[in-house]
Amino acid sequence: MPEAFLKYHQKSEIFGRYILELKIWEISDFKRYPNNLKYSLFFMDTRSQKKVLFDNHHPKGHHYHINDNEFIYNFFDEDNLIDDFKLVIFNQFGVKL
Repeated sequence: MPEAFLKYHQKSEIFGRYILELKIWEISDFKRYPNNLKYSLFFMDTRSQKKVLFDNHHPKGHHYHINDNEFIYNFFDEDNLIDDFKLVIFNQFGVKL
């Protein structure tokens, strides 16, 4: 059974309107998670229900969602993941994290 360690977790409400939740796990299942990371980065506007989600669940691998649209994500490392997530949030919502 693969082991998973929650490496990072942040959940917050921003401006009384947005929900942000970031989770990054270190995971020992190298076959399913070649970077030894599993992540779920979520941001939602509670008024419009518009949302962004970056994740890498098996078998899809690295990808992100903007509402109902899904896109391939070229993962490099954790720092770039967070930066790319923040950039998409700014571009979609005008919110700087």
